Amino acid sequence: METALAGLVGLFYAVAIYLMLSKHIIRVLLGIVIFGNAVNMTIFTAGRIVREVPPIIPAGAERIESVVANPLPQALILTAIVISFSFFAFLLVLAYRAYQELGTDDTDEMRVAEPEGESLPPLGY
Repeated sequence: METALAGLVGLFYAVAIYLMLSKHIIRVLLGIVIFGNAVNMTIFTAGRIVREVPPIIPAGAERIESVVANPLPQALILTAIVISFSFFAFLLVLAYRAYQELGTDDTDEMRVAEPEGESLPPLGY
């Protein structure tokens, strides 16, 4: 199961990086969301997936004797899901506002600081 999830996480990272390299803002935003999901799945997989008993110490015992599920990665992922959703909503509003102001979602056409008649500045050295 962990091998299948590791492959799926790798696929998520590949798709996210591909989308984030796009010129269109919406694709970049979708890449960011998929990247966040890949990070969450990485944390979940690193916490070892077990279908054992919950981590509850029975009465009269000082420690747990058997293998139990680790609750920390699950708690971290729940927090990360809420934060990533709010971050995505904020970025979506920013992208929509930029589209309203500039009339495009292409990053090459969003260069409002440069004069229109001149060539683009050097993009690399």
